[in-house]
Amino acid sequence: MSAIRTAVVPVSEIFRLRWDVLRPGLPAASAEFAEDTLPGTFHLAAYEGAGTRVLGCITLFADPLDGDTTAYRFRGMASDPAARGLGYGAAVLAAAEREAAERGAGLLWCNGRTEARGFYERHGYAVRGEEFVIEGVGPHYVLTRKIPSRA
Repeated sequence: MSAIRTAVVPVSEIFRLRWDVLRPGLPAASAEFAEDTLPGTFHLAAYEGAGTRVLGCITLFADPLDGDTTAYRFRGMASDPAARGLGYGAAVLAAAEREAAERGAGLLWCNGRTEARGFYERHGYAVRGEEFVIEGVGPHYVLTRKIPSRA
């Protein structure tokens, strides 16, 4: 296997993977996020080496949490099912942390699916609060991780 490459990309580059993995069987509009086009929002993709097929993706934007104005939230994190367990999710998450830190983030957070809790905890995220349900999507937790600022 080639090295995993990550890059900041337009939302159009990651949209299909996000839709296929996170909103299967639903209309494309269900995978469009209001934050996708906000100033400062960025999207990352993970690829195998020089390949062009997106195997992992994530979207990040500034979104204070509990008054922390350095917080960035991420949404739409997904890995191609054929590439699960091969490091693409970890690579895109690490790239997101680096890029967010360069933009001044001190805290990352997400509403993570309950089934992904273990993945996030292995990468240094902690559960904040109780499990909750997002209608039409399923059970989630708020997960957070402090990151050192590089700005």
